[in-house]
Amino acid sequence: MEATATLLSFSLPSTKTQSFQILNRPINPFNPPTSYKPRPISKTHRFLPSINAAISRTRKEETVDTVRDQLENCYLLAGINYKGFTVKQFQELRKSLPETTSLLVAKNTLVYKALEGTQWETLKPCMKGMNVWLFVHTEEIPSAIKPYRDFQKERKLEENDFTGAVFEGKFYGPDEFKKLETLPTRAEIYASLLGSLKSPASALVTTIQAPARELVLVLKAHIKNLEEQEQGSAV
Repeated sequence: MEATATLLSFSLPSTKTQSFQILNRPINPFNPPTSYKPRPISKTHRFLPSINAAISRTRKEETVDTVRDQLENCYLLAGINYKGFTVKQFQELRKSLPETTSLLVAKNTLVYKALEGTQWETLKPCMKGMNVWLFVHTEEIPSAIKPYRDFQKERKLEENDFTGAVFEGKFYGPDEFKKLETLPTRAEIYASLLGSLKSPASALVTTIQAPARELVLVLKAHIKNLEEQEQGSAV
């Protein structure tokens, strides 16, 4: 009997190092990176343009209303070139002006909007450049203009001259300001009236042919003089 040999085979474990793949957690594309800092969003941000426009429109309307208020009982309106003025110079100028005048800084377009349709719209030639506006609320025009002339000379501001003015509906350019600065005062007009009443008729005719403003003041003075005489007679 032949013996049969059975071959047994064993598989030894592999000596090769098994490789492992480390899987990272998948990145969520909707999550911002750690270095990202979200910008705060204001709830009113989208409405700011319309709010600013409304504020700007309100301020413009207020400026126009201010100009119109200044035109009440105004005898002369003049523009002054204020390019190069400092804040300190503005403060000093305001202090030097009499109470019968007002100084206003406003855009040409807004000022002209207030002047349209009035006797002051003849100031249109001044609506260019940088102007500060002088409102004179007294009939004594020379005394109202003189403080700025003195201020201009003391600080050597030759370039910051008057750009123009309107008086009794007529426009006066920079080269015509001498006429405004030499207008007779109320006292001078009264003296002229009293002199003309005592002089021949020709002098009275000359007085009557004077400008409308002077004639009105002369007539007022004459009426006042007659009233005083009547009161004196009654006493």
